[in-house]
Amino acid sequence: MDRLDNTVRPYAWGSTTAIPALLGVEPTGQPQAEMWMGAHPGAPSRTARGTLLEVIEAAPERELGAGTVAKFGPRLPFLLKILAAGAPLSLQVHPDLTQARAGYEDEERRGVPVSAPHRNYKDANHKPELICALTEFDGLCGFRAPAEAAALLDALGVGSLKPYVDLLRAHPEEAALREVLTAILGADREEMAGTVAEAAAACDRLAGDHAPYAGIAHHYPGDPGVIAAMLLNHVRLQPGEALFLGAGIPHAYLSGLGVEIMANSDNVLRCGLTPKHVDVPELLRVVRFEAADPGVLRPEASPEGEEVYETPVDEFRLSRYVLPEGGAARELTLAAPQILLCTAGTVRAGEHELTPGHSVFVPAGEKAEVSGAGTVFRATVVV
Repeated sequence: MDRLDNTVRPYAWGSTTAIPALLGVEPTGQPQAEMWMGAHPGAPSRTARGTLLEVIEAAPERELGAGTVAKFGPRLPFLLKILAAGAPLSLQVHPDLTQARAGYEDEERRGVPVSAPHRNYKDANHKPELICALTEFDGLCGFRAPAEAAALLDALGVGSLKPYVDLLRAHPEEAALREVLTAILGADREEMAGTVAEAAAACDRLAGDHAPYAGIAHHYPGDPGVIAAMLLNHVRLQPGEALFLGAGIPHAYLSGLGVEIMANSDNVLRCGLTPKHVDVPELLRVVRFEAADPGVLRPEASPEGEEVYETPVDEFRLSRYVLPEGGAARELTLAAPQILLCTAGTVRAGEHELTPGHSVFVPAGEKAEVSGAGTVFRATVVV
C-alpha cells in the first residue's frame, strides 16, 4: 500500500484552523478548505511511485481490480476529502448521470471551453456526495415543506417578501417551490439587495430558527441566495452523523469539519451565495422541486466492527472502524481499491503508522490490515 501526500485547497470559505488542528500543525493564517485524497487530475495524491493518477494510468487493472475497471473504466471512481468550512459554501445542485452526459455533450458541441467560467458541465459524470461530520457540522439540505418556508419568511415582517409567502401558501408543492425560487433568482439585483438587508436584520433580531440565515447573510450581504437558502432545511450533524446528497437536491455546507466522499466529477450548478456564474434556466431544469426530510444517516455496524454509511450509489462506499486500545487487528483486504484515512488516535495500516489526517492507498487485492487505537475511515467502491 502507498502512503499518500495530499494537497490542501485554499478556497476562501475554508477554516484557517480546523485542518491544521486535525493534523497537529501550526495554522498558516490562510484558509484551508479541502484536503483531497485520490486521483482527481486537479490535485492527485502523491506516492513514492508518482502521483496516484500516474500509478493508476500505468496499470489500471492491477491497481483498481478487473471488476472496478469493467464497471467504471480505468479510473478511480471516487474522490475522498477532509472538508473544513469556516464560511458557507455556495448554494448548489448536481445533475444526474443522464443530465450530465447530455449537458457535457451539448457544451462540447457548442465549443464552450472547459475552463470557461460560464461552463456548467466539466465532465460527463454525476456527482453524488456523502458528508460525515467529525465535529458539529451545519448545512442546508433539500426543500422545506412550502408551508414551513412561508412561515419562516412571513415571520421576518419584510413587505417585499409577501408575494413569495403568498405563492408558497397558494400553490401545490412543486409549483410553489419552482415559482418562488425562479422569482428570487430572477429578481432585480439592486431591489433584492435591499430585501436581503431587511431580512438579515430581522433574522438577527429573531434568532432561533432564523439564526443560521443571519450568519449566511453576514458572509454574503445582498445575495439573493440568502432568501433562497430559507427555502431549505437547516441540518446540524453531530460527530459520526452524515448526509447523502443525490442529484437535484439543493444544498450548502455552512460550518464544521467532515469527511466527504463523492463520485469523481466537477459538475456543479449554483443557486447563490457565490460570485461565480449562475445559469438559472439550466439550474431550474436540474433541481428536484420536492420537499423532503434531509435524512440524517447513522452508520450501521457489522459483527466485524465495520460501521457502514449506506447510500444508493456504487461509485463509492464509506465506512469507519473505531479501534479500541488493545483490540485485535482488523483484516480489510478487498478485490477493489481502497483509501484508508485516520481521523483520531494512532492506527497502523500495514507498514504505515497513521495519525489524524494521514492516509494510504490500498490497491485491489493487496493485503490490508489495521490495528492500534483510533478511528479509520475506509473509502472504496461497490463492484
